[in-house]
Amino acid sequence: MNTRSLRGLWPGLIAALLLTVLIAGSLAAVGVASRPLSVALTLFDPYFFEVIRFTVWQAALSTLISVALAIPVARAYARRPVFAGRTILITLMGLPVVMPVIVAVFGIVAVYGRAGLLNAVLQPAGLAVPFELYGLTGILLAHTFFNLPLAVRLLLPAWEQITTENWRTAGTLGMSSKQLFRFVEWPAISAFLPGVIVIVFLLCFTSFAVVLTLGGGPSATTIEVAIYQALRFEFDPGQAAVLALAQLLLCTCIAVLLIRWLRVLTPTPGRKRDPRARPDAPMRLGKILDSVAIILCSLFVFAPIAALVSAGLRGPVVSVILDAGLWQAAARSLGIAVTATSVSAAMAFGLATTARSLMLERKQHRAKELTLLIGSLTLAVPPMVIGTGLFLIALRISLVGSVTLLMIALVNAVMVLPYLLRSITPVLISSGQQYQKLCAQLGLAGWQRFRRIDWPMIRRPAAFALALGGALSFGDMGVAALFDTTGHITLPVMLYHRMSAYRFDEAAVTALVLVLMCVTLFWILDRSLSRCPS
Repeated sequence: MNTRSLRGLWPGLIAALLLTVLIAGSLAAVGVASRPLSVALTLFDPYFFEVIRFTVWQAALSTLISVALAIPVARAYARRPVFAGRTILITLMGLPVVMPVIVAVFGIVAVYGRAGLLNAVLQPAGLAVPFELYGLTGILLAHTFFNLPLAVRLLLPAWEQITTENWRTAGTLGMSSKQLFRFVEWPAISAFLPGVIVIVFLLCFTSFAVVLTLGGGPSATTIEVAIYQALRFEFDPGQAAVLALAQLLLCTCIAVLLIRWLRVLTPTPGRKRDPRARPDAPMRLGKILDSVAIILCSLFVFAPIAALVSAGLRGPVVSVILDAGLWQAAARSLGIAVTATSVSAAMAFGLATTARSLMLERKQHRAKELTLLIGSLTLAVPPMVIGTGLFLIALRISLVGSVTLLMIALVNAVMVLPYLLRSITPVLISSGQQYQKLCAQLGLAGWQRFRRIDWPMIRRPAAFALALGGALSFGDMGVAALFDTTGHITLPVMLYHRMSAYRFDEAAVTALVLVLMCVTLFWILDRSLSRCPS
């Protein structure tokens, strides 16, 4: 095979090689640390099975609650396609996705904690919040806060599959609202529901910051938190390795379901869709129930955010902002975010370009699917497992302090990669289908083709995906907490330590600074890249 024939393949080959080496090296380090004696002791320890049981149980309960509540809320939004503020509310429901987890946890504590907003409202009437925030209840509450808005947004397109003809036929048959849901809406929802369930379950299963801060003790510990404790407190690499392998096995099974069920349903062209044609839209009871569902969901999602802003503005703003340690931690977080986003973008563009070349030039569709599957390996290999392997490697060669930030950035890069790859690959392939022959006639290839043809088409979805990846990397605490030795390696870790030390006034200002920086970084990346000329 000559150099010219490899031109379209080498970017993806390099990216796949780097990704494979990173993941395989991490897994090998975890495997080497799993000595037979440690494996036997861990496997026969009741604590090991209790951790796995609780991890699955809390993820299942969180998924059940989030999705069960999301269906009536999504139905309310779908049944009321036009009202003042609808677009703004749906857009703002994306805030929990961008917001750092540790910041959202602080907002939840500010609302539902013992000294929180809800107790302050109830105390004059001699009442109190009827649950303890720390433990399983707090974990379920936080997971619902994050995943209810996500599930609503993922389920809303289901109603777009229902045509005007379906609504009119149902009206002609005199169907009630319950019958409409059973015979018209449920078949459309059920096509989306498995994918939504698997996504939410996977997010809850691999949750770290929520369980670490709200778990409340050993009885509420998940696999990721147990890995962190095994390395940071007990310094037992063997136990951490066994837990990491158990999480890898379980996440692989979940990822298989994700690939099996997560599909994109495209609407049939030429068929009209007007939700206002549904016969139960004018009903008074339906309007009342929809209003209640939308208002309660909005209060549930936006109350912690408002409490966070209020607590931050009432805290010692000046002293926290003048703290040099805060800005040093912020600079490290920014460096991690920029490095992770750059590495992830390079790998995603390389894999997507190679997938397009395999599909359009070589007609090798299976090779193209394999390329994209390699880029999505981190759906099966959780970041904490990769971070554990890299930590063990750095520990073995005595480089924990020297390469910490680089390792955190690499783990965040592979964490973001599947979502970035999913955003740009369809657009790149579509670009190739439209302009493949023209590029061949004009001799456009490599950088010139990317600059003149591909970038103008992919810059908007790529800008959004890169901005989201940068914000998530800036606010990520999981792997950074694993590598932390100072208590302020990154801004999220600094916030966690201030919350753990009950310095809530300082933590409130730190949380507000963190969320403002994440939103600013997202806005700068999205705006600058989407307007970047070819």
